[in-house]
Amino acid sequence: MRLEELRMDWKVVTAIVVSTLTIAVEHYHCILAHKVYDRLFLYLGVPLLVILLVFRESPARYGFRLGDWKAGLALTAAGCGGMALVIPFVARTGKFRDYYASMATSPIPLPLYTAADLFGWEFLFRGFLLFALYPVCGPYAILLQAVPFTIAHFGKPELETLSCIFGGSAFGYVAWRTRSFIYPFLIHWFLATFTVLLASGAVG
Repeated sequence: MRLEELRMDWKVVTAIVVSTLTIAVEHYHCILAHKVYDRLFLYLGVPLLVILLVFRESPARYGFRLGDWKAGLALTAAGCGGMALVIPFVARTGKFRDYYASMATSPIPLPLYTAADLFGWEFLFRGFLLFALYPVCGPYAILLQAVPFTIAHFGKPELETLSCIFGGSAFGYVAWRTRSFIYPFLIHWFLATFTVLLASGAVG
């Protein structure tokens, strides 16, 4: 097959390549003073620059908006409530304590730390990548964006990484349903903050 017969959408190709490279660069390099700042720059700043300067589109097209806020709030409440029942059973296990307990001592207040860490993370997967893939992949985009999301968890507790193909797909559904990455971000932010608090013994 000749290359011209592939007829790939250049925006989709760009989104896949940019997402892959940002994950790889963040893994191997410390660019700014803290990994949190690296993720904000690479996972939020770089995709926004691509959308604005290369695609010449509005970030709202990629979920950077409130979207269906009524459905968003209902799904966020359900997601946080469900996670609040599950997290206590895993956050106190040895591997989770070893990985997450030290985050409670960060000089950045924990809620701000997890919010800054995850805002760009959620935009990369549930905004930029999901909404770039959806026009050509349809509902499969919800599952496909969860694949690099899972891979990006390598090095974290195994149980967490294994669950990410399911949790990442659920986050993708919430983003697709609401047309916004804000609501999966809120669920993920609650999940991460509560996990650190439990793993460190700060609560319960």
